[in-house]
Amino acid sequence: MFKSYSLGLVLMLLSAAIPSCAQDDSGQAQPIPIPQQPAPAYGTDNAIPANSENPPISGLDLPNLQPHAAPLSYLQAGAHFTESVDSNIADTLGGTQVSTITQLLGSVELQRLWSHYDLGLEYVGGVGYYNVSGVGLRQIEELGLDQKVTWKRGELNLRDAFSYQPEGTFGSAYGGVSAAGAGIGEENIFYGASALGDLGQSPILMNNALADVEESLSPKSAITATGGYSFVHFLQNDSVLGNSFIGANETTGQVGYDRLLGRHDQAALVYGYQRFDFSTSETFQNQLIQLMWGHRISGRMNFIIGVGPQFTQSDVPGYGLHISAAGRAQLQYQFPKVILHLTYAHFITTGSGFFAGASTDLARLSASRPLGRRWEGFTDIGYSRNSRVLPTTCFVTASGAPCPGVAANVYNFGFAGAGMSRNFGREFKAFVSYQFNYLSFDSSFCGTTGPCNRISQRQVGTIGLDWTPRPLRID
Repeated sequence: MFKSYSLGLVLMLLSAAIPSCAQDDSGQAQPIPIPQQPAPAYGTDNAIPANSENPPISGLDLPNLQPHAAPLSYLQAGAHFTESVDSNIADTLGGTQVSTITQLLGSVELQRLWSHYDLGLEYVGGVGYYNVSGVGLRQIEELGLDQKVTWKRGELNLRDAFSYQPEGTFGSAYGGVSAAGAGIGEENIFYGASALGDLGQSPILMNNALADVEESLSPKSAITATGGYSFVHFLQNDSVLGNSFIGANETTGQVGYDRLLGRHDQAALVYGYQRFDFSTSETFQNQLIQLMWGHRISGRMNFIIGVGPQFTQSDVPGYGLHISAAGRAQLQYQFPKVILHLTYAHFITTGSGFFAGASTDLARLSASRPLGRRWEGFTDIGYSRNSRVLPTTCFVTASGAPCPGVAANVYNFGFAGAGMSRNFGREFKAFVSYQFNYLSFDSSFCGTTGPCNRISQRQVGTIGLDWTPRPLRID
């Protein structure tokens, strides 16, 4: 059902996005540019704004470290194959069942540019075969959509990130194809739709829809506003814990005021709102205020930090109003041969199915480095700590079955991986990678029964092949 829905949506968007247009006289394929956020278009009576290379830090987008490239409209397809060996394929607590996973995926990427309208579409879909009893074939689909409308002093972005996965989305162990995210990454966990942990292969349906606006008030000041709605649904019970995960809907809003402090520095004041509604009928709201500062050196470094109080309130008996801190920091740095990306965030999240809401600390470090003309090395390390927000009010349902979620107060999930890739011509790339995953619950998970298995470890080795033919120019 979800596969036919997603494929139909892709075909509809493709047919709408490729009207008749002027043909390229050269007929030659061109390199694909890295999309850049356009500067506000001021009239001839106004000077070019000083923030053309330093967009508002309270918005969703960060400028890319790579050099600017001429914008092009194109369509690009690809095929991707991976074979993995997993030391705990069912991801059970204390499990050690070694088996294999095979994935075969196809992808398509569209960028269509008009004078004031840009459309970006990214789709990845296929199947994964888990060679273990009770799992077998699993469907994999991801769809990212980004529609941009620009005017004289600002822009509007409509974004949607859809995902249908057999596992969590924080640290994929099985390949080199990045998720279609429409620009919604882990540094933006404030906006919801996250699954920060794995336990078994319970299919997860997630969607995150956002609308964000940026408007320049002057060459040195701007305002931003973002509104969104996301959901996380689990489509079957967890075979490991014997109960079901907790689904969640989240409504978010954020407004910000940005001010340039110089050529490289910028400050912002942000207000944010979150409302969480869970499949267990629990609900709560969270509001935050943050001061932000950003420092950018074009082509070399982006650094953003924000911190402030947050106010969490619920009608659940015994909870009331809680005051705590929230914040994030993000660093992108380009050395002569190494590109480094470091992220830290502390926000309230949905709880990833384990809890009805969690106070989450998330950290991630990724880096890549060329190892010659055709070789490249990469590493990816991530960690999240998640503490229950609402107190546990249910231990056994009226029917005698366990309550949804996990009867623990804290869970931790981390991964560490590294690999190498090699280009074979312009269309093929092979890679090999290794990743270690670690999931643990605190001692309250065992209750009064004494010690129990509360840790899951996985080691995954992967080889893969990506085929990405030259893009097709469509303008």
